[in-house]
Parts: sequence; structure tokens; C-alpha cells
Amino acid sequence: MRISTEISSISPLVGAEKAIRLIAEAGFDAWDFTTFDLYKPQELLGGTDCIAYARHLKQIGLECGIVCNQSHAPYPSSLDAIPLLQQAIRCTAEAGGTHCVIHPVAFEPLEKSVELYRALLPTAKECGVKICAENLVGWDDEKKESFFATGATPENFVELLDTVNDPYLVACLDVGHAEMRPAASGAPKMIHALGDRLQALHLHDNDCCYDHHQLPLTMSIDYDAVLQALREVKYKGDFTLEAVHYMLNKFTTETVADGLRTMATTARTLANRFEQE
Repeated sequence: MRISTEISSISPLVGAEKAIRLIAEAGFDAWDFTTFDLYKPQELLGGTDCIAYARHLKQIGLECGIVCNQSHAPYPSSLDAIPLLQQAIRCTAEAGGTHCVIHPVAFEPLEKSVELYRALLPTAKECGVKICAENLVGWDDEKKESFFATGATPENFVELLDTVNDPYLVACLDVGHAEMRPAASGAPKMIHALGDRLQALHLHDNDCCYDHHQLPLTMSIDYDAVLQALREVKYKGDFTLEAVHYMLNKFTTETVADGLRTMATTARTLANRFEQE
């Protein structure tokens, strides 16, 4: 079971190149390519050198003994963003990734997301990269609670995958999103509904209400139940952390390596528990 983590919470502190090196040094097996700059996504993927940049990052990872396993495309998704998302898929392939997580169109009828993914599938097949739809929820600041967005429920997520009905569209389960009540109904239910179409994970923790993106095993999500559900569907993908706020809120340029070591230890603990029980 490989463990990995995203670079978007680390690159603002040390840059993408050093982020990959530090991820390797911390004990991760792979790195999750966030294919956008946190503040200027158009500048990175819209530029003429983005393919060369992806190849460069791949080489850095290989020199450190780790690979790119998956990526995260710019968001929010929309039909207007199709050229940018196509470029994200191409960058994923050049970096060596096999799966690109692309959000559905969050607050539009399901048909918009179906149209989006169908438009992206030719590029995905050309590049040999599977698209991973991700479960989403909305957040109401006034009510302090989640509300429905595309993929929030097992029924809606499965309907999306069934409607597109293509082996190059699979699922990434964001465990934190799946636990944001009342809009979501829990990660185990989502895992069982997705079955073998679940091929990627975003692992983090929260209070089962707000999207904290904290380190797994530090808040309220029942990871014993999550791991059991993953065993029951015979999950074969990687364990990828997306504890973005844990890194950005707790660590500095000087201490980021400490945070990554803690994250790698946590990810390995989850992977070992998954494999041993």
C-alpha cells in the first residue's frame, strides 16, 4: 500500500521542487501533483512551459526515489474551464500520474457534470490518465452547516458515474467531505456504494461538520469504520493525505519537514492497519 500527500500545502512554504524532496525524505512513496498554483492557477497551466514543468517535477521525484501517483486539477470546475482541465490531464501524464482528480460542477444540475466529463474523456484516454470525480458538499456560513453539492450522497455520486458510464471516469473519495453532516451520510456508505470504481482517496480529518482538512486520527472521523469499509470493497489504490490546513496552519518554512514526517507516520499507520486487520 503506497502512501502519498499533495504538494499544494507545502509548495507555498518551500516551492514545488523542495516539496517533493521533503515528501520523499519524510518517508512517503509518492507525491500528489496539485496542478495549479494556490493563487494563480491560470498562470501555471495556461503557460507554454507547463508540460516541461511537469516533466521536471517528475525527474526530481524519480531522483528522490518516489513517483507521482495522482493529481488534483484546478477548481472550481465549469464547462468554461475545459481547456484548463485538459491541460491538467496532460500535465498529470507528463509527471507520471495515472489519475487526475477533477471536481464535478458543484451547484448545477447533474447534466452539467456529465457534459464536463464527457468533454474531457478523449484527452484522458489519449494520455492514459483516468479522471477521478470527487464527492463535494457546500457550506452555509450563516447556518454553519453543509448543504448538498454534486456527489454529496452515494446515490448522486453513483448516478453521475453510471450516466457517463466510461471506465476512464472513476471515483476519488474525499473522506472529509463524506463526513460533513447533514449533507453527507458518511464515508463507509460512500465506499460501499462506489465499490471497485473507488480508485483514489483524499484522507484528512474534521469534526464531522466543517471541512477542517486536518491530520487523520486527530479529530472526529471514525477511521476504523473507514478502513473496514475499504477492506470490504477490496480497495487497491493508494492512501493519499490531503491535510492541507494542518500543514498551512501549523508549520513554517523551518518546520515543514517535521510536519511531513508526522504526516508520513500517520499515513503509514493507516495503511498498515488497513493491510493487517
